[in-house]
Amino acid sequence: MVVDKCISYYLHTSIFITQFALRNLRNEDMSTIQPNNPFLIAGYYGPDYFCDRQQETGQIINALYNERSLTLVAPRRMGKTGLIKHVFHKLHEQQPDIITLYLDIYSTQNLNEFVQVFASTVLGSVSIDIATDKEEATLKEIFNYLQSSEKRCYIAIDEFQQITEYPEKGVEALLRSYIQFLPNVRLIFAGSKQHVMQEMFLSTKRPFYQSTQTITIGCIDRKAYYDFSATWFARQNLLISEDTFSSIYDEFEGHTWYIQAILNRLYGYSLTPDQEMVSRAIREIVAENEYGYQNLLAAYTSGAIRLIKAIAKERIVLEINAGSFISKYKLKAASSVNSALRTLTKMEMVYRTEAGYIVYDRFFAIWLRQQPY
Repeated sequence: MVVDKCISYYLHTSIFITQFALRNLRNEDMSTIQPNNPFLIAGYYGPDYFCDRQQETGQIINALYNERSLTLVAPRRMGKTGLIKHVFHKLHEQQPDIITLYLDIYSTQNLNEFVQVFASTVLGSVSIDIATDKEEATLKEIFNYLQSSEKRCYIAIDEFQQITEYPEKGVEALLRSYIQFLPNVRLIFAGSKQHVMQEMFLSTKRPFYQSTQTITIGCIDRKAYYDFSATWFARQNLLISEDTFSSIYDEFEGHTWYIQAILNRLYGYSLTPDQEMVSRAIREIVAENEYGYQNLLAAYTSGAIRLIKAIAKERIVLEINAGSFISKYKLKAASSVNSALRTLTKMEMVYRTEAGYIVYDRFFAIWLRQQPY
């Protein structure tokens, strides 16, 4: 990598980290490409393709403007990433010179991998190898440059709860020790495991205790979502009825990604959508993933498989150890059920909501309900 003359420090990595590189950071790429299908299931293409979330957007912008970092909590696939990108887009409209950085650490397994992702994001998609035992020094250098950048910087770290799974001890305290001394930097800590995120930011024993404002993301308002959908179908001279839309919204309990996946298919058919076409779209998606679902189940014990099938058939289970539930599906003793449940929740196959336990992947749940018990 060719860099300017402001080389500060060589950290036994594959590149030099420089003030020049930081000052010339490109902001989050706001794509000018227009999608062929407005019902996006990945990426952000601008406010025209973003549905509602006006209240949440305003809350986040207000917090950041008033120098408050944020904890953003929502189940996976509820739209956290899209909301963050939308907020960054709005911030750039108001303050063109700011720096916005987004990193997803869901796949990271240790501090070294976290630092690699962080450094690559800061330096602009550069592949970096961080030497073992140099992670803290590299992290310190990155934060030093962020502090000296002379620009207001907003950083979103998605799936932040992942750091609690790292084998290294004291990662939270390490990050907190740097972050609290960055007057020009505000962060969005986004996560999908609500109980873990709450423990990290609300427990008096944790380094990030009361260091952020917490915002929880729920479902998009049904009426706003229908109006958004109807507008786009109308541009194809097609009408999606409120009943048809509501059947999709109810089937997936307002969960954004699954609704988008169905609307994406319906829009692609270029026909007036009705209930039969909704069923067709669901059948297609489930069939396309059947091989993966079969392989997924093969990794679990017979007890775990029986339990997840039972939860899928019930759709939601409030009391997993209820005698009526165990006897109805001929499950083993409560201790065995609890052991299987711990495995399924740890692997994010099953998710606990306020109303009870559900199968995390809604399409997987539909497939499970079709299988013999």
